[in-house]
Amino acid sequence: MSRPVSEPRSASRSDALRRLAISLVSPRGAVFLLLVLLLIAITALNPNFAQPDQFIRFIQRVAPIAIVAMGQYFVIVSGEFDLSMGSLVTAQVVIAGNLIGQDDALAIPVLLLMLVFGAIVGLVNGLITTLLKVPSFIVTLGMMLALLGAVLFWTGGAATGNPADSFREIGRGGIRDVPVFEIIPWSVIILAVLLAAAIWFSRASWGRLLVAVGDNPVAARYAGARIWWVKTSAFIVSSLSATVAGVLLVGYAGVHPSVGRGYEFTAITAVVLGGVVLGGGRGWVVAAVAGAFTLEALFVLLNFAGVPSTLRDAVQGVIIILAVAYAATTFRARRRGRSAQTSPQEGGEPDPDRDPRPLQRTQ
Repeated sequence: MSRPVSEPRSASRSDALRRLAISLVSPRGAVFLLLVLLLIAITALNPNFAQPDQFIRFIQRVAPIAIVAMGQYFVIVSGEFDLSMGSLVTAQVVIAGNLIGQDDALAIPVLLLMLVFGAIVGLVNGLITTLLKVPSFIVTLGMMLALLGAVLFWTGGAATGNPADSFREIGRGGIRDVPVFEIIPWSVIILAVLLAAAIWFSRASWGRLLVAVGDNPVAARYAGARIWWVKTSAFIVSSLSATVAGVLLVGYAGVHPSVGRGYEFTAITAVVLGGVVLGGGRGWVVAAVAGAFTLEALFVLLNFAGVPSTLRDAVQGVIIILAVAYAATTFRARRRGRSAQTSPQEGGEPDPDRDPRPLQRTQ
């Protein structure tokens, strides 16, 4: 009597294991497996890395680039690029360093100014891309050069400005005297809050519209989506994420015109490593953040292994090529497999990288 009951249980167990194995080798699932392997390798080379206080410091270092990767994710999943994020980070750091000075009373007004400035940059990028039909690659490249030129003109190419300690405390301070961890940095708390908000937005109608616009803008337009506003809002979110990253970097990176150099390419590398498809339509914001942690863990491992830091850009380039090639190969294989099977309504499995919920008509 027990045999007929145990067979379905074992079958369901094996089916669950099969699904887990497939998800771990998928483009957006492999990044988590790679991150675990890298952390194990780092711990093997340096056992102190596994200590809670050291690990929380690692998260603190990754927080700015993870936040930038979240903003880049929303732009890329909508089918665009944002190359101005690194220069915007630098501009925000310089603004904070030179306008606040040692006056604590200016911290809040300047912070509000930075948020408004970041939103304006994203608005300009989005409107030129959507209304004037200029490719986002060109628009954000021009914005990157414009911001960088303005920063170099303002600073003369040298480190300048020093904001008040109360403002820098956002990036380098935290909740102290915490058991086990000793300190929980504010940057870690901000990262957790923003990640929760990003997950919520990606599951809301706005996030589904972003995916729909990136996958098929014509169909999204027929469904009632305002393409220009959906993409422009993604650019605004991207610029605001760069602003938050700049606020955190002021705390421990100092005020220098090269503090945000390369952040845009690092964010793109992290997003691609997280399985987000260049061209839009597929991706997961949690995997994009995991890509940022994986990338930083790889650099830490290379540092412990004695690999020169000058190879960092080369490593990023190789990662982008391999990740994009792997994602393209995997999606082509899935598409061929789905075409050979029945449709989801006839019993087949839906694409796990698409939102199963229907697109709601936007008024």
